[in-house]
Amino acid sequence: MRWVPPDRPVVYTTGIGRICPRCQKPVGACGCRQGSVQGERAAGRPDGIVRIFRDRRNRQGKTVTVVTGIPGDGTTLEELAGALKRLCGSGGTVKDGVIEIQGEHRDLVAARLAEMGYRVKLAGG
Repeated sequence: MRWVPPDRPVVYTTGIGRICPRCQKPVGACGCRQGSVQGERAAGRPDGIVRIFRDRRNRQGKTVTVVTGIPGDGTTLEELAGALKRLCGSGGTVKDGVIEIQGEHRDLVAARLAEMGYRVKLAGG
């Protein structure tokens, strides 16, 4: 492992994956629950509100609709992501507990989640 200055901790390696910046353990085995910035975002906020925003960071200018704050385990998120992808007619994925749908579909996703009984908030611009 190469030397890293103490003010810039390692957050990812190819052999292990994501690393907690606080305890320097893999995020799956992290005891401090700090995780990465996306890990914190993925954990959602415990206030019960589902937040939907669009993101273009590190995606070569392509827009992605991001849904955070949905309670449930991985299979629940996978099923919901599949339903939302079919609704929007586009691809997507579930990463770190966050649903990402390709394209700008905030209004459509928000309407469907509100129908399903979630408290929805459009976040960001």
